[in-house]
Amino acid sequence: MKLDLAKVRQFGNIEFLARQMVEGFITGLHKSPYHGFSVEFAEHKIYNPGEGTRHIDWKVYAKTDRLYTKRYEEETNLRCRILIDVSSSMYYPVETQGKITFSIAAAAALTYMLQKQRDAVGISTFAQEMEWQTSIKSTPSHVHKLFLGLQNLLERKPEYQKTSVAPVLHQIADSVHRRSLIVIFSDMFDEGNTEEIFAALQHLKHNRHEVLLFHVTDRATEQLFEFEERPYEFLDLESGEKLKIKPSQVQDHYKEAIGQFSQDLKLRCGQYKIDFIEADIRNGIDGILLPYLVKRSKMS
Repeated sequence: MKLDLAKVRQFGNIEFLARQMVEGFITGLHKSPYHGFSVEFAEHKIYNPGEGTRHIDWKVYAKTDRLYTKRYEEETNLRCRILIDVSSSMYYPVETQGKITFSIAAAAALTYMLQKQRDAVGISTFAQEMEWQTSIKSTPSHVHKLFLGLQNLLERKPEYQKTSVAPVLHQIADSVHRRSLIVIFSDMFDEGNTEEIFAALQHLKHNRHEVLLFHVTDRATEQLFEFEERPYEFLDLESGEKLKIKPSQVQDHYKEAIGQFSQDLKLRCGQYKIDFIEADIRNGIDGILLPYLVKRSKMS
């Protein structure tokens, strides 16, 4: 399903939209991209003396002369925490509020997919601090509340809010159940020290979480600074500060600075074994989420 971000808010029902997206481009995957998505049998593990014999797979023993037991979904059930950055910069471009719209729609699609796989999911939003935060459950009533919350978030008017990514990630690392899947939707713009952000990402991995970072940007304007050569009044969405300039006056310096930050972020994620997904909102959800899930399914 090709999703026009400009029309997401006109759709009227984020839960129905998520269902359409998932059934349109995710259900074609034949196996889950995440360990723990299976509904019944999950995998074999070597039998250790002293364990119960109830789940020994005798057919495998007959073929291999080795004892293996079956692991089931109760043992491998996935727990997922989705983090959505709701700071002012996420409401760019102003015309479509594209970055936050993309993040909400993608989070809704993941939530629906997790529900279909009977996995537990919770959602948190943050700017300078944690705002909306739910428990992590898999019940239909809980997931319905998540969709209601996402719908409210989609309809919320933007406010001037700065971002404090690092403290929020440290808080999540300490509070979320160990060995959870943490999915982050953020542009990672933070006035703080970038080393603090990297330390917070490392904290998540230290606590044995699997982390996916969707780096949400409008690449043409935010990274390549592609504007017509004429006077503009640029507005800092997080501080309200205004600057009147022509693009050529700052383009080279800006591209160098933002390029260095993006490269450092990508390299650190690679070092920490965090999946870094470049989410250019102009590619649409189907151009970002589906290829990534296909890649993961082939790796599993």
